Amino acid sequence: MELAEVTRSQARSSRSRLGRSHSRRWARFRAGAVTTGLLAPSVVLYTVMTIVPVGVAVYLSLTDWNGFSEAAFVGWDNYTHLFDDPNTQSAWYVTTIVAVCGTVLMIGGGLAYALALKDSSRTNSFFRALAYYPHVISALILGYLWSAILGTNGAINNTAAKFGIDPIGFLFDEKLALITLIGVIVWAGFGFNVVLFVAALQTVPAELIEAAAIDGASRWQTNRRVVVPMIAPVVTVATVLNLIGLIRAYDLVVSLTGGGPAGATQTYAYVILARSFEGTKVGYATAQAVFLMVVSAVLALVVTALRNRQDTDVAS
Repeated sequence: MELAEVTRSQARSSRSRLGRSHSRRWARFRAGAVTTGLLAPSVVLYTVMTIVPVGVAVYLSLTDWNGFSEAAFVGWDNYTHLFDDPNTQSAWYVTTIVAVCGTVLMIGGGLAYALALKDSSRTNSFFRALAYYPHVISALILGYLWSAILGTNGAINNTAAKFGIDPIGFLFDEKLALITLIGVIVWAGFGFNVVLFVAALQTVPAELIEAAAIDGASRWQTNRRVVVPMIAPVVTVATVLNLIGLIRAYDLVVSLTGGGPAGATQTYAYVILARSFEGTKVGYATAQAVFLMVVSAVLALVVTALRNRQDTDVAS
C-alpha cells in the first residue's frame, strides 16, 4: 500500500515537472515569437534599403556598364583604374584637404563657440540659433547664395569695382577658390557641432567645475582638464560625422564652384556624380562609390579605435 502511494506521488511529481518544463518552453517560444515579430519589419526594411543596394552596387562595380546595354563582367579592372586615374587622384587630394581642414575648423570652432555660450540665457540662445540656422537651409541654396555674393559679378566684386578695386578671385583663382569652398562648408556645418557640444556641456556636473575653481584652476585650465575630457565621446562622434560628411561633399561644390576653376575644387564625390555617371561610366562610377563607402567605414573605425585607446590609457 505504501509502495503504491509512493509510486503515485512520483508520477504526480514527474507530470508536474513535465508541465512546468512545457510551460517554460512555451513561454520562451512566445517571447521569441514576439521579439521576432517586432524585429522583422526593421530587418526587412534594412535588408531592402541597405543590404540589397550595397550588394547590387558591389556587383555593378565589377562590370563595364554604361547604364543601357548589357553589363560585361571585368573583375577588378575598375578598382585598378582608380589608382591610375589622374582625375581620381586630384579629387582625393582636394577631398583630403577639405575633410581635414573642415573637420578641424568645425570641431575646434564649434567647441570654442559652445564653451562661450554654454550658460542658459536669452542672448546665448539667440546666438546658438544664429549659428545653427545655416544648417537648416539646403546646401544647394547656400552655394548659390554665396556664389551671388562672391562670384566675379557678385555683390562684393561689384562693390569693389565702384572703388576701382580689381575683382577678387574668390571663385576663379585656383587656391582662393578652394579656401572659399572650405570656408563656406565650415560656415554651413558649424552650427550642427555647436548644438552637439552645447548639449554635451549641459551634462558636465557643476560640482567638478566648482571643485576646479576652488583648487585655483583658471577657466582655460578647467575647460582643458575637466570639461573637454568629460565630453570626449561626443567630440569623437562629431569628428566621425564631420569626416564622413566632408569626404562626401557634393552639393556645395556643384552650386558654389561647379568643380572649378580648372578642377581645383573637384571633390571625389563630385567626380563620381558629375563626371563618371554623366559620362555613362556606370560600372566605374559604382566602383568609385564602393571605394568611398569603404574609406568612410575605415575612417570611422580608426577614429573610434584611437578614442577608445586613449580612454584605456587614461584609465590605466
